[in-house]
Amino acid sequence: MKIQSIKSTLVALTLITALFGCSDSDYIAKVDGEGITKHVFDLYLAEKRIPATNPKRIESALDSYLEREALTNAIESSESLDVDALELEIREIKKQMLISRYFDQYLKSSVDEEAIRNFYAAHAEDYTLKRVHVAHILLRTRANMDESEIAAVATKAHEVHSKATSTDDFSELAKEYSEDKVSSIKGGDLGWLNDGAVDALFIKTAFELKQDEVSNVIKTPFGFHVIKSIELPETIQKSFEAVKGDIRYQLRAEAKKVEFERLLSTVSIEKISND
Repeated sequence: MKIQSIKSTLVALTLITALFGCSDSDYIAKVDGEGITKHVFDLYLAEKRIPATNPKRIESALDSYLEREALTNAIESSESLDVDALELEIREIKKQMLISRYFDQYLKSSVDEEAIRNFYAAHAEDYTLKRVHVAHILLRTRANMDESEIAAVATKAHEVHSKATSTDDFSELAKEYSEDKVSSIKGGDLGWLNDGAVDALFIKTAFELKQDEVSNVIKTPFGFHVIKSIELPETIQKSFEAVKGDIRYQLRAEAKKVEFERLLSTVSIEKISND
């Protein structure tokens, strides 16, 4: 088997077209008689982000580039490495680079700011948020409680409910009775709760309350609750800036899938059985 130069293969990944039709005057250096063109070296400088306005760095980069070319030739000539295995690795690197860079470029042009804004405008209802501001008093139940213990907690919850409907001081009742230690110190205030953010029965009850109304006792997996409306439900629109990252991710994923399938449809794949 004729062994192709590792160096030549690496260059061939992206630069082979630049080498055809070159004369000696096109080269800036040679390694073992093989010319290095200015165009190829300029691409190397761009890849390494070395500015054209820095002659010292360019000269140092050229020395390093040529040393690595020469070192590659020397190692190749020693025939101490499995070149076929290296060629396979190079091929895999090429595939990864081609796929990655192609889709980076494709998605940058196909999913731009305008596309994201158009999607946001067309799906405005998906970016609305319903929320309600309530306070509650929680009397907890636990998994190891028997029926009599749960009934005792329910009785206490109804007693608290009776007090809550006969006094305006819900906050003080929450501080005294609620076993939700986080909210009890704030008078039971839970702040604004988004629709769907907590237990379904709890949020449904909260959204149905009138201003300052106290709910009946309800039971959730956490225990028994008495809820009071602080501010009525409202619907707010999430800003474009708040959701554009999510939209971009969604559109890019969809566009990549479509383009992936389109590209595969242009190439035939055939598995050959050796049985």
